[in-house]
Amino acid sequence: MHVTPSVVAEEYEWVRERHDVVVPLVNETRDHLGELFGVDVAAIDEEAYLDTVDVVFADGDVAVNVAALVRLLRTLDVEGDYPGFVVDELLGRELAGMVAGNQPLRLLAEATFHVADVRTHGDEEDAAGADDLDAALAAGVQTRLPGWPWQDGENPFEFDLEGE
Repeated sequence: MHVTPSVVAEEYEWVRERHDVVVPLVNETRDHLGELFGVDVAAIDEEAYLDTVDVVFADGDVAVNVAALVRLLRTLDVEGDYPGFVVDELLGRELAGMVAGNQPLRLLAEATFHVADVRTHGDEEDAAGADDLDAALAAGVQTRLPGWPWQDGENPFEFDLEGE
């Protein structure tokens, strides 16, 4: 694979156009996790998804890596699928973390990837990595965006270094 600025632009557009699949998966994942943790988690809409994609791709260092992972997962297929199971999981988890951002969001997105992944399945003719790609985008976006109760308010561990 040869990644150029035009390849990054193509993958950016592809990820944006995937909103019709990823946004419902984000909201389904948030609902599922909210039930597990006993909290209400705000849903996202198409605009929030597109804004997040714009932010991720605005950073060229991140964009080139995200674009490469997207392109790999879009085309990754292994005969019989199972022998390639580990590589598409690895790439999906990494993509989810990149989309989410820095720690601790990165780790949360990597864990959430597996939750989203078991909730989505590609079509028979899709490449093996296709459903992992959707799950990764959903996990990264849902983690990056606000809506969780623990994200509301001030962090009790932050303090004023100036002593004021």
